[in-house]
This record gives sequence, structure tokens and C-alpha cells, in this order.
Amino acid sequence: MARSAAKPDARSKLLAAALSVIRTKGYSATTVDELCAAAGVTKGAFFHHFKTKDELGVAAADHWSETTGAMFAAAPYHQLADPLDRFLAYIDFRKALLQGGVPEFTCLVGTMVQETYETAPAIRDACDRSISRHAATLVADIEAAMAERGMTPTWTAQSLALHTQAVLQGAFILAKAKAKDKNAAGVAADSVDHLKRYLELLFGRTPSSIT
Repeated sequence: MARSAAKPDARSKLLAAALSVIRTKGYSATTVDELCAAAGVTKGAFFHHFKTKDELGVAAADHWSETTGAMFAAAPYHQLADPLDRFLAYIDFRKALLQGGVPEFTCLVGTMVQETYETAPAIRDACDRSISRHAATLVADIEAAMAERGMTPTWTAQSLALHTQAVLQGAFILAKAKAKDKNAAGVAADSVDHLKRYLELLFGRTPSSIT
């Protein structure tokens, strides 16, 4: 019974399949049949758990948030004492994730929202929740770094946290556009390096040597 309880159910299999297939093919091009095949479940099982493909899309965005949220919460950059060091190490951590092919390192919610922001409001809102909540995890460190330096800018910590996500999502788009060059991860990494240099200058720190 313990072994049986540990096995993922059809819903979990479908969500895992969605993370892989949608990042590879895009949301619109992904069919229910393909998701079922990738998950190894029947079409009946799909519609038992999800009324529509869009309902699966919302659940996939939430699942992505839970999965990646746990990974970031356990990341080593949280152990650094200085808040600016933590923020910059977060950027380094994001760069370190740029491994493998485009579907392996790009963002599920970024991929879905580009296609569905007008046609599937529920998916759009789920993607917004995911991106915004992740950005919010950076706000406290940004505010602490600002306070330590006596900064009173016209911009807010929240806007800067969202800007970092905009740059990262843009890096993923460039990687997709350059995928045929077989250096997609390198293209994205260059954008992340520029982001880190900008943040160092913004906080009055001499930019580090980035290789």
C-alpha cells in the first residue's frame, strides 16, 4: 500500500507532462492527446481531472509556481548576510539554471502568457500570479539594500523586482529566437550578465568581472 500511495496519480502525471510539452511546443500547439500520451494516461482520465485544456493550463501555472517556488526557497543565495549580495546571487542562480535546450530552461508561465493573454484570461491571470509572486520574494532584500545605502529613488523595490523578471523573460524570448544557432543558453546568459551589471551600478557597486 505504501508503494501504491507513492505513485503519482493521473492528475500529477498530466501536470508534469504539461510542464515539459508546453515549454517544447507552446500552449496553442499542444493538444490534449499529446498531453495524455506524454503522461501515459487515457483521455478519459484527462477529462476526469480537467474540464478543458484551459483548466489544465491554469493548474499547470499553479503547479509551476509550487515546484519552482520550493526550488528557489531552498537556494543557497538566501544564506548570504548582505541583502544586496543575496539579490545579486539570485541573479547568478538564475544564470546557473540556463542549462540544456530551450525547453529545459525557459519559463512555463512566460511561454503561456505570451500566447493566451487575450484569449484565455484565466491562464493569463494564473501566469501573472506566478510571475508577480516570485518577484515579490525579492522585495525585502531590495528594500533592505536600499535602506543600507540611504537610497530614496523615485522607483520602488517592487518595480525593480518586476523589472528583473521582465529582463529574464526577455532573455528567454531571445533564446527561442536564436535556438537554431545552438547557443540559446549563451544568448540568455549574456542578457542576465547585463542585468547584473546594471543592478551593481544602480546600487553604487563597481560591476564584478563576469565571464
